[in-house]
Amino acid sequence: MADTAPSATIDPSALTCPAPLRDQPVVVLGHGGGGALSAELVAQVFAPAYGNEVLAGLADSAAVTLGGARLAFSTDSYVVRPLFFPGGGIGDLAVNGTVNDLAMSGARPAHLSCAFILEEGTELSVVARVARDIGAAAEAAGVTVVTGDTKVVDAGHGDGVFVTTSGIGVIPDGVDIRPQRAAPGDVVIVSGPVGLHGVAVLSVREGLEFGVEIESDTAPLGGLVAAMLAVTPDLHALRDPTRGGVATALNEIAAASGTGVVLTEGSVPVPEAVANACGFLGLDPLYVANEGRLVAFVPRPHAEAVLAAMRAHPHGRGAAVIGECVAEHPGMVVACTRLGGTRVVDLPLGEQLPRIC
Repeated sequence: MADTAPSATIDPSALTCPAPLRDQPVVVLGHGGGGALSAELVAQVFAPAYGNEVLAGLADSAAVTLGGARLAFSTDSYVVRPLFFPGGGIGDLAVNGTVNDLAMSGARPAHLSCAFILEEGTELSVVARVARDIGAAAEAAGVTVVTGDTKVVDAGHGDGVFVTTSGIGVIPDGVDIRPQRAAPGDVVIVSGPVGLHGVAVLSVREGLEFGVEIESDTAPLGGLVAAMLAVTPDLHALRDPTRGGVATALNEIAAASGTGVVLTEGSVPVPEAVANACGFLGLDPLYVANEGRLVAFVPRPHAEAVLAAMRAHPHGRGAAVIGECVAEHPGMVVACTRLGGTRVVDLPLGEQLPRIC
């Protein structure tokens, strides 16, 4: 057998693989998965229609100036099935998802709007439960629902309850958090164990049991981000790894900043139950959705103090350093495996688990 060079000498940016053709004349589930198909939909359909400098940033929330104030503004729709699952439900997601998108700009979330699309025939007790969950989650996150809307569609033309929330928050002076600011030398930190939300939803949807109940990690992250900013306002980039998981969040930041990311696979905190479930189902935990986690790109001089502040907060107790930002292989995420090899961690084409948020 011929000698082969060790994996450390391989230039990941030189690796290629054939990509599937994606000439799609119709919408498919993958267009909503947060991966490559979603990116193409935005780039080819939405951006040409109403693109602008703010939208071009493609951050979790848009940073705009209004009346001298710097505001973060975000909107999101929730179509999760089933409506309720271990650890939460569509109501929690509708609040926490939008609150977290605002927090990823460093903003202090303040107010939400909430719109319902209800299917004819849905039990009012179900709608009331979702509404109560939204109210409780908003109180826990320190925000108020100040406006909303309700529409009803014919039976068979919906799926019970869909919810859309929008939110605004104030960005403190001196804070400039956006994916384009990630820079070589940054330390990459995840705020806790990954994969819980996606596996929790899947277990209920498919009636699967894994020996222990897996609960969603859905939680508001505004307080955690505030604790991090108290250490230093110079956080470079934040992302909540929802659809497409940690892998997609890292790829989006790498692409936006033109830097490379080296991920240490063994450092990513994956709960044993999630690892077992993913192994059984043939899933990669790096691509499984989370709803109460964030990924942070922190300048190395501040990384230790920021990590300590995260671990002192209830929503960051499991925080861990999982990699670093590098100048090599710009726009690409590379994982150092437990076996000492190297693999490219690419954007998923669609999504492993549809309808999880």
